[in-house]
Amino acid sequence: MNLQEQKVELQIQKGIRQAEDDLVLWIQEALDTTKYGNLEESQFRNLVRVADTTDSAEVIKNFIRYQVGRDEKWGRGKGSLAERIIQDIDGNIKKIAQSIAESSQGELKQVWLELIRRYLGYGSRHLKYLKDG
Repeated sequence: MNLQEQKVELQIQKGIRQAEDDLVLWIQEALDTTKYGNLEESQFRNLVRVADTTDSAEVIKNFIRYQVGRDEKWGRGKGSLAERIIQDIDGNIKKIAQSIAESSQGELKQVWLELIRRYLGYGSRHLKYLKDG
């Protein structure tokens, strides 16, 4: 990695760290205010695993929709947890990713995926708190 690439990567990481409060608040609000069934931590962790093993936001959203089709634990339709997570991925998270990518001259897709992964990871923690806290 050359000096320019290192500088871009440092700027991306700084931008991501600065966005973490928003990510935590968005997923906590989603879990606190949306409709969903008896969602188990393992099911949420499966989503986190999918996010960690793909380079595609569309694959992550596809997995969420697949889960909605299987049962109602993620909620269904307007006001559901599944819909809210997809809205956050395509809305709030993508906007922050675009801002970070522009200011750092980094790749949007890379930044967006890292933000999605963190958002979902914080969601897994908050769900644990809601279930056992």
